Amino acid sequence: MSLAPSPVERLNRARADLRMGLPVALVQGEAGALITAAEALTQARLSDLRALPGCHTVLALTAHRARTLKARAYDGDVARIALPPDAGTDWLRALADPADDLSRPMKGPLMTLRDGSADLHRVALTLVKSAQLLPAALVTETAQARALAADLGLTALDLADATIPETRLSPVIAARVPMRLAGAGRLHVFRPQDGGTEHYAVEVGRPDRHAPVLARLHSACFTGDVLGSLKCDCGPQLHAALAAMQAAGAGVLLYLNQEGRGIGLANKMRAYSLQDQGFDTVQANHRLGFEDDERDFRLGAELLHRMGFAQVRLLTNNPAKVAMLEKSGIAVTDRVPLRVGETPENAAYLATKATKSGHLL
Repeated sequence: MSLAPSPVERLNRARADLRMGLPVALVQGEAGALITAAEALTQARLSDLRALPGCHTVLALTAHRARTLKARAYDGDVARIALPPDAGTDWLRALADPADDLSRPMKGPLMTLRDGSADLHRVALTLVKSAQLLPAALVTETAQARALAADLGLTALDLADATIPETRLSPVIAARVPMRLAGAGRLHVFRPQDGGTEHYAVEVGRPDRHAPVLARLHSACFTGDVLGSLKCDCGPQLHAALAAMQAAGAGVLLYLNQEGRGIGLANKMRAYSLQDQGFDTVQANHRLGFEDDERDFRLGAELLHRMGFAQVRLLTNNPAKVAMLEKSGIAVTDRVPLRVGETPENAAYLATKATKSGHLL
């Protein structure tokens, strides 16, 4: 029936539910689990979940976060932490959020599970990360997951559909925008088909679709682009790219809403707080439970395809962007270095980008 939500629409609805603290049913046949984001869970809902008959509840963490907590990740990339009988939401948040790790380092001893499948737990972590929440999920396994979802009005996702990568973008509108740094141009707005976050393309001048276009994949950085933060080089890179496109007579800047290397502004600020404790960018991400970089540069390739570009001269210091564009069918004829914005405040940040993320600085 066309009035019912599609799998990708249910997935987007599930992200919203998780952010509000609602459980989401992750089902495989009749069995499955109720998934709740640890940072949004209330004590009342935790009590109700643990009171469900025949259910088994554990906390799923990534291997990065488990390593910080000195817990074993028997499943490789996932650790399943057993809940003590008296565990409350404060205990769950202490395991999920590293803010107080240094002041209160002893969280355990923690018992992790090694028997059974971790498939549900792995998908649960992918879901909470896609909702830009801390990668810590309460997983309440139950043979009646689908029935419970129907009775309680919860969003239910089939396991096979729960991690659909949404890189299909549809054009919404484009309009002329005169710019101080780039001169005449047009701003194109694109929307993912699952109704998620929109992404933008700034077309400078009138680029020739049959020749390599000067292009940049720029990830949103509220602190750098808007506030002029000195902790990164994002704002200067954005401005330098637009100026270079004006000097070249044409170009396209792809502005991808993947704040904080894809972890979202709230988690980025958590990482900033950890950096103030002495950790570098990558270490902070790992303590939070994230990978070094959670961005998906295929979105940039999709935007270029949508706009009719097949070849680019890419303004970047990041070889990963070059590799992903070429893998996605965009020919990178030239990598154009973009070395601007170095400050005393971001010297360590830039050094980490070079030594741990492979940036060519």
